[in-house]
Amino acid sequence: MSPTRRRGPARGGLLPAALACLLIVGAIALGVWVQFGERQSQDTVYAAGGDAPDRVDVRASVQRVDAAGRELILRVLVTPRGELAEAGGVSPTEDLTLQTSTSTRGDLSFAAHSRIATMDLPVTLTGGSITDYPFDSYDAAIEFSAVQGGQKVPVRMTLTNADALFSARVDAAEENGTVLFDVALGRSDSVLVFAVFMMVAMWALAVSVLTGAWFLVTGRKGLTWPALGWMAATLFALAAFRNTAPGAPPIGSLIDYVAFLWAETVIAFCLVTVVVTGFRAERRTPDGA
Repeated sequence: MSPTRRRGPARGGLLPAALACLLIVGAIALGVWVQFGERQSQDTVYAAGGDAPDRVDVRASVQRVDAAGRELILRVLVTPRGELAEAGGVSPTEDLTLQTSTSTRGDLSFAAHSRIATMDLPVTLTGGSITDYPFDSYDAAIEFSAVQGGQKVPVRMTLTNADALFSARVDAAEENGTVLFDVALGRSDSVLVFAVFMMVAMWALAVSVLTGAWFLVTGRKGLTWPALGWMAATLFALAAFRNTAPGAPPIGSLIDYVAFLWAETVIAFCLVTVVVTGFRAERRTPDGA
């Protein structure tokens, strides 16, 4: 008898494994690239105003965008410089008033010789509607000018975005000592990707249930309890899955009319149809066998 030869690993199995590894590495690289881009966007600093030695510096950061309440929270730190400040900018030498735009709720006043603390300032959003989620977008107009000791003083302002759920596009300018920031806000790339994935997943689950229901109905399988349990679980799990959408969009948003409501309708219809046809099939079977 000739000796038995040992077979090496099948080459046909190496190619799918290599392709799977490449897909995994590609997906990870794409995710890191998207996250790096969002990180760079959040680290971007927009500036407006001059560099006069005697001026008021305003450092502002968008902390949170409340699309449902149609406002953003702007965290503001005011620091007088040069002859306008004492104790290294901790307090103004005279009463300081920071005048804001009409979309901002009130001006900011700081008493002379008093320590200036960070303040949170609500700014009204214009345009857009949260029901357009995840493709909703908004605008905000932010303006600052400063008056100290009854005289207008130069202002230099920087603006950053710290809300990871929104990306910001900013046009900054300065006119007659007033800094102007036109801010356009839209959902971040990560929110868009996840929301689109949710819509695709909802339709995929609905089609899966529809396929299973078609098999049960055409095959007259009767009341198949594991399948019915899976359909019912999918019906309720889909609602919980929808509520994990970033930003908590209200019912009636675009994501609902594109995917969620239709998927729930299809699944509920399939579940009821399978129960009715299964009950009839069971009744036709002698002794339920």
